[in-house]
This record gives sequence, structure tokens and C-alpha cells, in this order.
Amino acid sequence: MPKPPAHPSIADRDAAPGGAAAVDRALTLLKLFGASSEPLALSSLAEGACLYKSTTLRLLASLEHAQLIERNADGRYALGPVIARLYAAYSASFSLESVVMPALRSLVQATAETAAFHVRQGDHRVCMYRVESPQPVREQVNVGDVMPLESGAGGRVLLAYAGASGALYASIRRQAVAVLSGDRVPGVAGISAPVFDASGILAGAVTLTMPKERLDKKHVPHVVNTARGITARLGGHFPASAA
Repeated sequence: MPKPPAHPSIADRDAAPGGAAAVDRALTLLKLFGASSEPLALSSLAEGACLYKSTTLRLLASLEHAQLIERNADGRYALGPVIARLYAAYSASFSLESVVMPALRSLVQATAETAAFHVRQGDHRVCMYRVESPQPVREQVNVGDVMPLESGAGGRVLLAYAGASGALYASIRRQAVAVLSGDRVPGVAGISAPVFDASGILAGAVTLTMPKERLDKKHVPHVVNTARGITARLGGHFPASAA
């Protein structure tokens, strides 16, 4: 009889209440593929899930039978064709607006400031979605407005994750958030965080704007968590370095 593992598996540490242990473990293995676009070896999967190789092999056999994964000629494992079909169905089930707008509304409710979602368009950025602050004094920007990339918290975030160099952009990438005052318009401050899609590509930036007198660092976690939540809904991964 094999001795018990030195550490509980990832699935056992976060088991679904009332769920099946084997299913939890299989799904934990499946999630490991989201962290890498490269095929994974049996040893890497077992180590990543904190499981015995023998247990991992049995779980992989079930996942392979369901075409959720496939075994390559070199013995490593990759995602299978059913994943592509599931993702296509998932993507068709909602529009970007249906994901972003509720998140922006919740952000405004939590902060009482204006929230927007910006995307890059060439050398500029566009305000794609926006929810206004309930307060009478706020920045006047409309959905569809084109703004510069090289100024403002949202633009700086989009540039930072496009690989822009410099201390400011390095700091944004390190913290996964930009907090700036008067960078685009004197008297206006902004807090912005990146959003990523399932391919790991920058999908846009969530930005909270307010008069600089109302800039409150307590709003930073709200912005970061909103960006993290949208990223998760899109199937992406938010930077691990984020506060």
C-alpha cells in the first residue's frame, strides 16, 4: 500500500462541498493547462496537482477518453478538441458588453466614481463602455470618444502591456495598476487595471476617473478586483503580481 502523500492534493485542499473527489482532481489537472500553452508531461501534471503519478495517469485516461485532453506522440498532454467546442459555445453565450457593463456598474456602486472600459485602436484608445458617477462633478467623456494612448491611466495601462519601456510602465506592469493625477487633463485623476482574454492577449483596461480632490487609494482594490473579475469571465489570467 503506498504511503499517503506528504502534502494534500490541490483538489483536496479546495474540494467542492458535496462533490466527488475524483472529479475535483480531474478538473484540477485540466486547469493546469490554462497556465501554459505548451503540452505538459505526466511528471509536471502530477507535481502541479500534488498527486501520485499513478493517480494522475488514471485521471488523464478519463480526460483523454472524453477528448478533453489528448496525448501527443512524445507522451506529453495537450488540450483536446472538446475544449475548443466548449469554448466556442461559451464565447457565443455572451457579448463583451454583457460581461463588462455589470462589472462597471458594480464598480460605480462601490466607489461613486465614473467607470469605463478602454480598448486600443491603433495609436489611440477608445472608450467602449462607460457608467457615470452619480456625483454632479465628473469628467465629461462619452462612449466612442477617442483619446490618446500616451496620457491618462487607461492609456498608460494599454501601453504598459504593449511593452512600452520606462520606469512608469515597468511600475504599472509590476503592480498591475496605474494611479495617476493630472496626467491627461489637469484636475482629473484615474485608476486603471488591465483585462486579458483567454488567449492571454490584453483585451482592454478598466478605468475609474474622478476629480483629483476625490482620488482615494482605497478605490485601487475595487478597480483591480473588477479587472480581475472581467478577466476571469473572459477565461484569462490576471497578473499574479497584482496587489
